[in-house]
Amino acid sequence: MRRMRGNRDEGLTMWPGRRTGPGEPSHATRARRLSDLVRLLLRMLGRGVVLLRSTVGGPAVAAGRTIVLGTRRVLGGPGPQTAVGRMLEALGSAGFRPNGIRHVTDAPDGTRWYHVPQEGGPPLDVRVIDRAQLASGSLPRLLRWLRFRPGVVERGPRTPRQVVERAAVVAAAVAGSGVPAPQLLATVESGTGMVLLVYEQVEGRTLDQLADAEIDDELQARFWRSVALLHDRRIAHRGLAGSSLLINHQGVVVLAGFGGTALAADDLVLGLDIAQLLTVLALRVGPERAVAAAAGALGEERVAAAVPLLQPAGLSRTLRADLRLFNGGRRGELLAGLGLTSGGPAGQAGAVGADGAAGEGRAAGNLLAAIRGRVLELVPGAPASPARLSRVRLRTVLTVAVGGCAVYYLLTGFPLARIDVTATDTRWLAYALLAALLSHPVAAMGLSGFVPERLPFGRVLLAQLAGSFVKLVAPVQLAGVTLAVRFLQKSGVRPVLAVASVGLSQLALGTCRMLLLLVFGAMSGIAVPGHLVSARAVAIGLPTVAIPVLLVAVVSPVRRRAVALVRRPLSGVAPRLLDLLRQPDRLVTGLAGHLLLTVTYVLCLAASLRAFGGSGGIPTVAVAFLTAHAVGSVVPTPGGIGAVETALIGTLTGLAQVPAEIATPSVLLYRVLVFWLPALPGWICFGYLQRKGAL
Repeated sequence: MRRMRGNRDEGLTMWPGRRTGPGEPSHATRARRLSDLVRLLLRMLGRGVVLLRSTVGGPAVAAGRTIVLGTRRVLGGPGPQTAVGRMLEALGSAGFRPNGIRHVTDAPDGTRWYHVPQEGGPPLDVRVIDRAQLASGSLPRLLRWLRFRPGVVERGPRTPRQVVERAAVVAAAVAGSGVPAPQLLATVESGTGMVLLVYEQVEGRTLDQLADAEIDDELQARFWRSVALLHDRRIAHRGLAGSSLLINHQGVVVLAGFGGTALAADDLVLGLDIAQLLTVLALRVGPERAVAAAAGALGEERVAAAVPLLQPAGLSRTLRADLRLFNGGRRGELLAGLGLTSGGPAGQAGAVGADGAAGEGRAAGNLLAAIRGRVLELVPGAPASPARLSRVRLRTVLTVAVGGCAVYYLLTGFPLARIDVTATDTRWLAYALLAALLSHPVAAMGLSGFVPERLPFGRVLLAQLAGSFVKLVAPVQLAGVTLAVRFLQKSGVRPVLAVASVGLSQLALGTCRMLLLLVFGAMSGIAVPGHLVSARAVAIGLPTVAIPVLLVAVVSPVRRRAVALVRRPLSGVAPRLLDLLRQPDRLVTGLAGHLLLTVTYVLCLAASLRAFGGSGGIPTVAVAFLTAHAVGSVVPTPGGIGAVETALIGTLTGLAQVPAEIATPSVLLYRVLVFWLPALPGWICFGYLQRKGAL
């Protein structure tokens, strides 16, 4: 904490990741207004509780207080005001001579900061911690801790005593590193569960208060040297922002805001520090100058190691908001939030920089991408792919939720109570198991047949089994394609040719299934029931398909764009097909594999129907299977869980006229044989291929 130079009546106090006072950016203003609204609502609810005291009585009062305190503890909110008299008494008992006290603002972690002038002594900055503040907002902190890896989110102290101990240890460690920082003068307990951390007040200006023209390369290098001193002692600041980088009146760089500092930090946490400061400086001076200053002070290798961490998940919330303003072309609004202007020479200097780097980053629409590009120019071999910072991705949560809803609908929407498992015909069950086992070697034929290079068939078969395990966590088509491309690359096939081979294989598989649908449809004589395709659906669907086709055919810009989108993924397919035409035996093997794969799935489903006493010819079951597979593969759930089962049961009951009491257990048996049972051997094959370097 420190006192800012300027109008003392404004009471500006800056924290890492927070701005308060005049000239706030729009997002900070909206957040403050929302906080004020929550404060007002809680006060109104408290007054309502007071009114209920005289009418309803004690139980209503207790319930109201429980709701207010529970909401605040779980979601966070304004806490009770600290008793000023107790604070002054506690400071006086510790040897200070306070001459008044003024609440400045609340820090992002929920603690409150106060400015305390002294009689005949330097002013103080006091941080107040109590148990209610530490418990406030527990649910968001828990969700964030569950979502991200250890190190990305630090578990903070749970009691005021732990806060004091941590602050003392961090202050000693920072002082030992030689980095100038606000000195922790004392820790004071008030005896009511409240602890005061008393810091010296450092007067000066923060990076946010400096004009763009004042942020030269030498100043950036001094910032980086201070951070390097911390990192040499394995100390991660974890709060580097424009408000925590201070220049005092003597021109010395002072780092503040050590509330979330991590000691004995690993490389991940140290890299997040570098990524944070790189982004902060690039917002002001541009990517090229920011990267050059970092590389000069830290070395190119340390900066390159932070490239995978240049992603929004590794940045503070306020910095992510600043990035959205910058990437949206609203840099003037960002500077206005700092009390600066983008129209003057300083703003123009920061916007353009020595060589227009910031302008280029803004034109690119992504400042983080511009920083990564600049680092990769300096260090061509630097890792470029983003690091995995989250434990669980939001997409995974959504797919699991969708799959769970589909399974719930499957289990509750069909008459499972009437399923008689004991009546299963074991002979047909054995046939279904045999068909499921044969699907794996014929699938390996389908892949190897479209690769002109010679591949060990055993390895290809193991890769197909490994795909059964990968399908548990990814959509069916995506899992198979990704694993096949990876396997071919590890087998010595060039990446472009591997993608072309897998793409050609998938194209052949889709063509074979379309032809089989037409053939089996003609053999079975199944017509689409009229209630499945209504006139309204035709009236809506026909223009939906026809209009885009007409636009592509008539409008030149649209046609060129469509051709460009199709040409790139298919550019390597034609040469690959020519290579296969010179080896007709391999092409026949691939086509036969795809045809037999569909046939084995159809036979497995038909045998599962017979095992539960169902009937139906192979052509009818094939039409139901191919139709359901086309519908179920569109839903992006892992392995098509829920969607495939629902589609299969619907097509068997609707097209093949199979009773739901038979279709439901038959489909579940089929899915167990072709999807769930191969998962365990697939996991074993996946681990084996990884150990052998084949995946």
